[in-house]
Amino acid sequence: MAHFAQLDENNVVLQVIVVHNNDCKDAGGNESEAVGVAFCQSLFPGTNWKQTSYNGNMRYNYAGIGYTYDPVRDGFVPPQPYPSWQLADNCTWWAPTPMPNDDKRYRWDEPTTSWVEVV
Repeated sequence: MAHFAQLDENNVVLQVIVVHNNDCKDAGGNESEAVGVAFCQSLFPGTNWKQTSYNGNMRYNYAGIGYTYDPVRDGFVPPQPYPSWQLADNCTWWAPTPMPNDDKRYRWDEPTTSWVEVV
C-alpha cells in the first residue's frame, strides 16, 4: 500500500490516504508517485498531493495532519513543539540545549529555554 498526503495552498497536510499499489503503477508496471498523485486527484479534483512513507523511507517523516511539506528539503516537517526549537536538515526539531543524558526524567520549559527535572 502507498500513502499520499493532501496539501493545502501553504503545503500543510490536510489528510493522508492509503492507495493500493496497483493504482500507483505506470504502463510498464512500475510504481510511480506521479501515477499515484493522478489517482488521488481523480478522487479529489483540484487537489495537491505528495507521497509519504509509513516506514519513513522517503521525505524523512510520515506525513500527519498539520505537518508541512518543505519543498527545499523534500520532506514532511512536524509542527514546531516550542518557539525556541530549531529545524534540522532531516526535518526534525531540536531544543537549543540538549536534554541531560542521565536516568532522570525531564520536560522542556520554554520560558527558561531549559530542561527541568520531572519529580
